[in-house]
Amino acid sequence: MKTTTLYRPVGPEELALIKQAGWKAFPPRLPDQPIFYPVMNEDYAIQIARDWNVRASGSGFVTRFEVDAAYLSRFEEQIVGSAVHRELWVPAEELEEFNRHMIGQIEVTRGFPETT
Repeated sequence: MKTTTLYRPVGPEELALIKQAGWKAFPPRLPDQPIFYPVMNEDYAIQIARDWNVRASGSGFVTRFEVDAAYLSRFEEQIVGSAVHRELWVPAEELEEFNRHMIGQIEVTRGFPETT
């Protein structure tokens, strides 16, 4: 099976829910969040985790995960700024199915603020 690597910037609350799910699923979206948007590259995920999540909640994390590429073909890639700002828009009501198409576990690749 061919997979695609995706990234998701998260704050500490979402990360805790991912951990609760055994690192195998993203939590349901909140009522005011109609879209789940994984991003297509780590640079964009780093930018969001570092610049937005840290400001909003004190820390931010970059997660990386694999998804069945055939399943992902149903979602059109969105460019929401420069060429690096590439993401998929998954309707909130499809997140449970999206989670079922992940291969392996969600892993944390970066955390902010970085400690030295």
